[in-house]
Amino acid sequence: VQLQASGGGLVQPGGSLRLSCAGSGIIFRTNVMGWYRQAPGKERELVAVMNTDSNTNYADSVKGRFTISRDNAKDTVVLQMNSLKPEDTAVYYCNRPASLLKWGQGTQVTVSS
Repeated sequence: VQLQASGGGLVQPGGSLRLSCAGSGIIFRTNVMGWYRQAPGKERELVAVMNTDSNTNYADSVKGRFTISRDNAKDTVVLQMNSLKPEDTAVYYCNRPASLLKWGQGTQVTVSS
């Protein structure tokens, strides 16, 4: 199984980014999937979860600003990030919380003026 996150970049505070996660060897709609992030010098943290019944959960730090969704036709998991803050700067990854898969490369998100 391979996971690939994409869509990161440099954005100003208050801006938006849309991350996408694609995978090979896994069907996302039959798995609980999550977005994680790891900032420099900090542990990796789970910020958003998409359950198989389409219910979602968010870390308090991103609630109301980030939205996780799933595109079943493309078999991707998307993280829409709005109202970005400098503290959102991190490498973002997707994975399966219940049983972690090999980590992909991640995508860098930098929020800075």
